[in-house]
Amino acid sequence: MLQRPTRAGYAAVAAGALLLTGLSGGSASAAAATADVPSAPSAAATLHTVDTPPAMLRAMERDFGLDRRQAERRLANEAEAGATAGRLRAALGSDFAGAWVHGAESSALNVATTDSADVAAIEARGARAVVVHRSLVALDAAKARLDRAAAHRNTDDAPVWYVDVPSNKLVVQVVRPAAGRALVKAAGVDRSMVHLVKSAERPRPLYDLRGGDPYYINGNTRCSIGFPVTSGTRQGFATAGHCGQAGSTTAGYNQATQGSFQASIFPGNDMAWVAVNSGWTVTPYVSGAGGQDVQVTGSAQAPVGSSVCRSGSTSGWHCGTIQQLNTSVTYSEGTVTGVTRTTVCAEPGDSGGSYLSGSQAQGVTSGGSGDCTSGGTTFFQPINPLLQTYGLTLVTTTGGPGGPGNPGDPSGTWAAGTVYQTGDVVTYGGASYRCLQGHQAQTGWEPPNVPALWQRL
Repeated sequence: MLQRPTRAGYAAVAAGALLLTGLSGGSASAAAATADVPSAPSAAATLHTVDTPPAMLRAMERDFGLDRRQAERRLANEAEAGATAGRLRAALGSDFAGAWVHGAESSALNVATTDSADVAAIEARGARAVVVHRSLVALDAAKARLDRAAAHRNTDDAPVWYVDVPSNKLVVQVVRPAAGRALVKAAGVDRSMVHLVKSAERPRPLYDLRGGDPYYINGNTRCSIGFPVTSGTRQGFATAGHCGQAGSTTAGYNQATQGSFQASIFPGNDMAWVAVNSGWTVTPYVSGAGGQDVQVTGSAQAPVGSSVCRSGSTSGWHCGTIQQLNTSVTYSEGTVTGVTRTTVCAEPGDSGGSYLSGSQAQGVTSGGSGDCTSGGTTFFQPINPLLQTYGLTLVTTTGGPGGPGNPGDPSGTWAAGTVYQTGDVVTYGGASYRCLQGHQAQTGWEPPNVPALWQRL
């Protein structure tokens, strides 16, 4: 169930930007006459912080080393600084040369101007005044000239440039200084306005891997991602073997270069995995109904009769039941064994896509009959044998990206990464346990902790 691409592509990801806007203000003298330094966050600050998501506060606590109160105070101060900067930008007009904050909790506001006569008005608003040579309008105009020049030349060795308001200059980040100098010369920008910063960084676009999303093989066929996986430090995804052979190249949902097939088996089985380049990042999610992310927490095998849902790039999210395990099916290319038969529908292009029972990964779409209008039967390649064959680790919300999967000794000491089948016996903490459901072990799923997966003997 792979498909040739159509002219109707997939929507590109739009990058969002946070814009700092302020309230309109009067003249500089009027602002100075009426300004008061607030002793508590204003309505502007409250508006920006009252609905702050708890996850954002937790991330700020983690990344900035703040407690919750400090994080909330920082957001309130920054919101207030944004409003004040907006008022002063309107008041200073063409003198305005930018604004910035610094400080972990206080978020002190700095406002730059080209006219020292503006200092009193800036300080009356509670900000620190900085007198500089170039206005923000002048700096933005110079940067626009760099943009136009870059449109007609290779800037791989001068990949980043921006207006740096604290230094009142344009900064060009360069791998080779000569490349930066050439760009500045081509743009006709005064060299005194520019600061070249040496860096080995080469920025790249970042895209997420998500089960059910489309990918393209050798530029002419389309399949669907099964589940993001890791192999040591390498990232990639599991998919169907009939989608591509080892060495076949892939592009993502946005047609950006993605990776290549590392291994593939078809017929016999229908399994493969693709390693991706550094522009792509694995996630523990599958695209669900309406494009909502569905978490993947493990790979415990569901029994016959269980509900199961499938995500694919053609027909989206559909559900049914597991009819039989360990099924053999003959396609025109040959017979595939060990697949699971279901009542879930599928259509061309859904191949390789994800099957989930609850939050547990079950397998990747192999083939079937019928369609999602009249109904049909589908078969999926179970995920655990695929992980075991290639030594891969499933990416989950509980374990995240991990080390290589372990084809393992199913009768030895329990180990994370090992794929266990029903009936396997392991030892852990001096006791023996029998596996009740096939799954890939992960940290936190030690036998005493998950009686649904292990029975103590």
